[in-house]
Amino acid sequence: MNKKVLSTTIVLYTLAISCSAPVSPSNTQPGKVIGGGCDGCELMYINLPKQIVSVDTSAGWNSGGQPLKISGKVLKADGTTPAPGVIIYYWQTDKEGYYANRPYLNEKAKRHGYIRGWLKTAADGRYTLYTIRPAPYPDDSLPAHIHLSIKEPDLPNEYYTDEINFEDDPLLIPYFKRYPPENRGGSGVVQVSLQNSMQVAEHNIVLGLNIPGYPDK
Repeated sequence: MNKKVLSTTIVLYTLAISCSAPVSPSNTQPGKVIGGGCDGCELMYINLPKQIVSVDTSAGWNSGGQPLKISGKVLKADGTTPAPGVIIYYWQTDKEGYYANRPYLNEKAKRHGYIRGWLKTAADGRYTLYTIRPAPYPDDSLPAHIHLSIKEPDLPNEYYTDEINFEDDPLLIPYFKRYPPENRGGSGVVQVSLQNSMQVAEHNIVLGLNIPGYPDK
């Protein structure tokens, strides 16, 4: 294998693991972080817009990848009440499977690539994202995915939910057999349908579901 490709693959795999592994920040007492902490989720605050709306078009939309629309509803812990004002931070690979960068990106944010952004749920808890379908990491066995980090307005810290995965991804089942999903916020696996040339999927999130340390309200 080409050394450059191997090195890139190792870096990408390391990023994937670090995004999911619970890590307590050094300035927080162990056990006090809702969700157990997340190495990388804090990057959601870099270049955080002052105005965030419930519909966003990612920077990758015009990059030539497969157009993808993901919409859904964020619900409170009871699983039925809409949760307004929740910030959803997303980041993903491009159509080649890389967290591709751009010169304008903040140095720290380059870990997540340029296809990153924010949504804030509407009064009915809904959100809609127009982006492209991410590709799996090159020469790797991880299924394609979109990372999500959640910041609720009345909680002190952000936490990650299950990544958005795609049911028709041939890498999904073999990967889940080795690493069963945590179902944080509910299942991240979405079914994709085709509307004209755009793939469409629905993804709902239940706040606090399977999130360690989530306050009992």
